[in-house]
Amino acid sequence: MPNWMRFLIVALLAIGSAFGMLGGYSSASDRMSTADLPREAQQTLTLIKNGGPFPYSRDGITFGNFEKRLPTQPRGYYREYTVKTPWRNDRGPRRIVSGRSGEFYYTDDHYQTFRRITE
Repeated sequence: MPNWMRFLIVALLAIGSAFGMLGGYSSASDRMSTADLPREAQQTLTLIKNGGPFPYSRDGITFGNFEKRLPTQPRGYYREYTVKTPWRNDRGPRRIVSGRSGEFYYTDDHYQTFRRITE
């Protein structure tokens, strides 16, 4: 493979990563409406918008975005909240992550993939 092609591939990967095109969130196809959320997620979203009270002690903690699945922001920008999973005795895998600018993301696989919540 020619060097220019290697450079192009690396550059495209870097640009895609910088704009959140790789990982668990990327585009309009990764969106879902509030109405399409599970009932428990709708309830959690309402609690977030009302400022609580939250049923889990870890609700509202900083979400680190270490895997870079959401758009890159400074530490502390994102907060995470548990979405009850009825068939689980623990917190389960479902979360809503909120951004400081008012955006919300839903994951049902413990941060592997995200969908932006649209209202």
